[in-house]
Amino acid sequence: MRCAERIAPLLVLLALGTRPARAVEIHIQFGALERMLAEQVFTQEGRRYVHGEKGAKCNFAYLEKPQVRGEGGRLRIRARFSGRSALNMMGQCVGLGDDFYVVVTARPVFRDGTIALQEVSAAGDGKTGYYIRRVCAAMAASLAHDFKYPLAAETQKALEDPGGQPGYKRELRHFRVPDIRVSNDALVIEMDFELTVK
Repeated sequence: MRCAERIAPLLVLLALGTRPARAVEIHIQFGALERMLAEQVFTQEGRRYVHGEKGAKCNFAYLEKPQVRGEGGRLRIRARFSGRSALNMMGQCVGLGDDFYVVVTARPVFRDGTIALQEVSAAGDGKTGYYIRRVCAAMAASLAHDFKYPLAAETQKALEDPGGQPGYKRELRHFRVPDIRVSNDALVIEMDFELTVK
């Protein structure tokens, strides 16, 4: 019985291997994407500091409460921004600061093993002004340059994990992402790869 239990998964893999390979589509619904952002990015009491830190009274900037949607084939992330760029003069902050909702739109792309953002734009949601325009321009440039999710490495880690079958080594090969797009309710990632069981 134990031998049959061990061989059954291999037979399934062999049967799958006789069919022409097809890409796998992963649909990450926006609710799940919001939770992923909260767990991985907005980690400081639900905030993501983009400048300064929690203890800074007069010179900080953070985002919180992200909401993710799709809009015209792009990701639309709405989050609350709070920030100050001021000097502490005798216990009082003197300078610029504001709280507002910012809307970031971007097109996700797969590049060098990572999901990155291109065509990034950011704008105040219903509010404008000199400080808001400066913050949004800096945020768009930062996200376009700095945001990277290591999809290839994370997929390799997940698929090569032996889990309940430590006797069978797995190796991920020829990983590629032919398409990544935003639907009405999810981020859709099409992945193509070869998984070898040894």
